[in-house]
Amino acid sequence: MSSQAFWETFYGGYERRWSGAANGSLVVEVEGLAPGRALDLGCGEGGDAIWLARRGWAVVGADISARALEIAEEHAVDAGVGGTIAWERHDLSASLPEGPFDLVTSAFLHSPVELPRGPILRRAAALVAPGGTFLVIGHAPSATHHHVDLPSAEETVAELALPDDRWELLTSELREMPRERVDAVVRWRRAA
Repeated sequence: MSSQAFWETFYGGYERRWSGAANGSLVVEVEGLAPGRALDLGCGEGGDAIWLARRGWAVVGADISARALEIAEEHAVDAGVGGTIAWERHDLSASLPEGPFDLVTSAFLHSPVELPRGPILRRAAALVAPGGTFLVIGHAPSATHHHVDLPSAEETVAELALPDDRWELLTSELREMPRERVDAVVRWRRAA
């Protein structure tokens, strides 16, 4: 099954698969940043993009699933930010929205079907404007996510290998979250 077919099936027939709330680790890492232009990579139903838009960010939400983007737009309207978020359909392995962005965030960019996560994230890092933030949040193996192939924060840092002379690593940790979930959180700031 292709990535697009998988994710259309995953979101098809649902009005909401997720809570609609922003991811807790995103809130912790981004709350103190001055709003600018943001990219939510693999935005799904738009919880993070909507949270950012409500705080003054100019947001582009990108996802492979047209159905997920339809749901995200409906939720944005319900949240009072309809029409303020640009929803773009992208197979992230083939294309990304046009940058630059003051914030590029990727939350839970994992897939049971083929997904070249490392190359996607390296290309996404290139979209971060000087002085901007790159945030990668992933599931870490836990009681609720048993997959041993999910990368740790350290493995994400090593895989992306962003150059120290152009990137400052601000966060690299495992974070306990509600419902027995553990997030692998990595945040960099690009040199100005």
